[in-house]
Formats: sequence, structure tokens, C-alpha cells
Amino acid sequence: MRFYVVKIGGSLIEHAKEIVRRFFLLSERGYGFLLVPGGGPMADLVRSLYSRGMVSDEAAHWMAVLAMEEYAYLLADGTGAELVDTPYPAQGVRVLRPYRYLMENDRGLEHTWDYTSDSIAALVACRLNSDMIKVTDVDGVMISEKLVSAVRASELMGLQSCVDQGSLRIIESCGARCFVLNGSVPDELIAMVEELPERCRGTVIW
Repeated sequence: MRFYVVKIGGSLIEHAKEIVRRFFLLSERGYGFLLVPGGGPMADLVRSLYSRGMVSDEAAHWMAVLAMEEYAYLLADGTGAELVDTPYPAQGVRVLRPYRYLMENDRGLEHTWDYTSDSIAALVACRLNSDMIKVTDVDGVMISEKLVSAVRASELMGLQSCVDQGSLRIIESCGARCFVLNGSVPDELIAMVEELPERCRGTVIW
């Protein structure tokens, strides 16, 4: 079985359900996917409240995790994906509700905006000894306005990119790989996932 932890970003909310349905096509061929939701517009509201000084770092962290839970329900709604509170590798398509899981143990996460849903997905991938796929609306990581096919996590630290700083620290610490793929066209995304890990038509971070 090929198993991946998949972060589906809020930037793809218009395509998200179709992406989930397409993952079922691969699950029928022996793949397993644990989907970790982004925060989407719900987390943007938390950021806005935080920027206005209305909530603390601690409150903002947990409010953003709850925003991920809301997105989890959207991903599961009408797609057939199962909602789970505890991550585990298995064939099929499941969506993690991260709040209860992280309340029990969120070691490895700082409660700052350096550690967003990317970091939570990376943490889950490391705990499951799995590779991670970050599905987003860009083709991969850009350095000096150029798309790079492969890059070490350490090389991206301190640079602004489509991957948050916390996830880079987590990836480096556990030796996981993160494949950054564009999910704007769901059928093309599935073709790219099928080519992993031998070929990455985005960026692989290790």
C-alpha cells in the first residue's frame, strides 16, 4: 500500500471536494490517504482577530485548529471520506479532525503563526513515518522567482515560501519528505500523485 498524509490548503476550497473524490479512484488501486485540512477562510478570520489584538497567541492557535475542523467537515461532506480523530495509515480516504488529537499531544508544535496547518500535517506525517503531500494552488516552491524541483528544508528556513517555517523544522528533524503539488486541476493532481515518489512534477522538500 502506498500511503500519504495529504494537506489540502484553504486556497483550493473551490476544488477541494472534487480532489477528495479523485483520491478515491487511487484508493481503489491500493492507495491510502489521510487528509489534513487547511484552515481556509475560517482561519483567515482568526488571523484578522489576532492582528487586531483581540486574541492571544494561545487562543489564536486553538481557534485556528478549530478552523481546520470546520474545513474537515467540508472535505468529508458528500464525498464519502471518513472523519477520524486519531491518525493511522490505512487504505482508503480519511479526513483528520485535529483538535482532539492535538489537545491530547501537540508536542513539536509552537503556538505561533510559524506553525500552521502545514506544520500539523508534517507532524502527523512524521508520527506515522509517512511522506507528506501539500496540495496547494501553486506549482511548487519558488526561489529567486524560479521553480525548484527539489530543496532541503534547511535551505528554505528564513525564506518566504508556500510552506510554513514550522513544517520545515519538523521535516528536517524527522527526515520526512514533503511533495508540493498544484491541485487546481484535480485530474492532473491524481496523475502527479501516481508518479510519486519517482517523479515529482512540483517540488520535493526533504
